[in-house]
Amino acid sequence: MTADPVSSARRYFIGEHAIQAPPLDPALYIVSTPIGNLRDITVRALETLACADVIACEDTRVTGILTQRYGLKAKLLPYHEHNADKQRPKLLSVLEDGGSIALVSDAGTPLISDPGYRLVRDVVAEGHKVIPIPGASALLAGLVGAGLPSDTIVFAGFLAQKDGQKRTRLKSLVETQGTLVFYESPRRLGATLAVMVEELGADREAAVARELTKRFETFERGTLGDLAELFSGDAPKGEIVILVGPPGEKPAASQDDIDSLLREALVDMPVSAAAKSVAKQTGGDRNEIYKRALMLKSGDED
Repeated sequence: MTADPVSSARRYFIGEHAIQAPPLDPALYIVSTPIGNLRDITVRALETLACADVIACEDTRVTGILTQRYGLKAKLLPYHEHNADKQRPKLLSVLEDGGSIALVSDAGTPLISDPGYRLVRDVVAEGHKVIPIPGASALLAGLVGAGLPSDTIVFAGFLAQKDGQKRTRLKSLVETQGTLVFYESPRRLGATLAVMVEELGADREAAVARELTKRFETFERGTLGDLAELFSGDAPKGEIVILVGPPGEKPAASQDDIDSLLREALVDMPVSAAAKSVAKQTGGDRNEIYKRALMLKSGDED
């Protein structure tokens, strides 16, 4: 009897068709997996997962849905922030023995808002290869569908849950000249948008992307104020990406505006500090504002 050419475990299925995957070089493969729609897996990702000696994954139950869908037989090893220190030596030993490892997250591209970078760092330090297998990413899917500028972006991940820390982080981003991208849980969406209105401004263009690539995928676009009002009620379902467009150009402050701000600041601030504060508020030249502050302080305003 002739042997079935695709009867080994190193294969994957598309529909009823079994496909033999080519062998892998020893390396750590960073494999992107679908963020919702299982059909978004790439052929290269399937080949890698089919041939890897170990698939390191956040949750074997979640990754198991993917491997079952495509008939993948590789060993699944849990690897997440709670067991990483224990599992990392096991994974390094696989590479030392000439094996291959596929690192996946529950959804999307690994290392984006997860601790997988520590494994990559250790693998590189030990002299092994790291090979990215690109694919789905909620960050990129949200960005290209938002309708916001994409020439410069800042990915800020998940904001802190505590209000004070969240506000501090947003304050540090308020003048960033690029589109800001955040991940957020649905139950915190309304509160986070309300804080963004206060710290970034109600008029900033923004978008909320929900359930990306899934059946009920939605994009809500408008100002931060509009979106905060829209999501002020019950929490929506599904994973969330918040995108905030860059700030608009501030109109130049008039001399009367600068004088008014300086007089207010000089009540309880020294000249240098007052000039620095007003220059920051208005975007004006600090040296010129300092000279004007000296004149106002001395009473010589002409």
